[in-house]
Amino acid sequence: MPRTAAGKTLLVVGDSLSAEYGLARGQGWVALLQKRLAQERVDFKVVNASISGDTTSGGRSRLPALLREHRPQVVVLELGGNDALRGLPLAMTEANLLEMARRSKAAGARVLVAGMAVPPNYGRSYGESFMALFPKVARAEGAALVPFMLAGVADGPEAETLFQPDRIHPKAEAHPRILDNIWPALKPLLR
Repeated sequence: MPRTAAGKTLLVVGDSLSAEYGLARGQGWVALLQKRLAQERVDFKVVNASISGDTTSGGRSRLPALLREHRPQVVVLELGGNDALRGLPLAMTEANLLEMARRSKAAGARVLVAGMAVPPNYGRSYGESFMALFPKVARAEGAALVPFMLAGVADGPEAETLFQPDRIHPKAEAHPRILDNIWPALKPLLR
C-alpha cells in the first residue's frame, strides 16, 4: 500500500531475525518498533518485508519492487546472516548490500545497515571479515550503522537463555534489547 500524503514509511528488508521466526506475531523487534513510534508520536508506518531464510541476493532482487510500492523515507537493511551461514562469498554479500543501499538512497530514502556476526566455529578470520563488511558498506554509502544488532543478546552473560532451541533465533524476551540496539542509530533518520 503506497504511503499517504501525511504518513511516512519505514521499510525493513531482513531475514528471520526481523520476520519474527518462532515468535507469536507482534513480539519481534519490528513490531515493537511500530509501537515505540506510536508512543513517541513519530508519524511513520513500518512495512516489514522480511523473509525467513532470505539472503542479500534475495533482498537485492526484491528491493526495486518494494521501493516502488512503498516509497519509503527510511530503509533498514538487516540481511547477511544467511549468506554467512551458507558460506557464500563475503565479496558477494558486500556487493549486494552496497547495491541495496545505493538503490534505497537513489529512491530518496535514508538507510540503516544492521550488522551481524557469525558463530565462532566459522573461524576468527572469516568472522572478523564478515563483521567488518557492515561498517564498510555504511561508510561507503553514508548510511547509519548498528555494528551488531544482537549485542547484549548473543554476546551477553545470559546468551543461552535468550535463544530458541536452535541457538540461532532469539526468544521474544530478547527482542526489546534488539530494538534498543537499533533505536539510537535509527531515531535520527526519522527526523
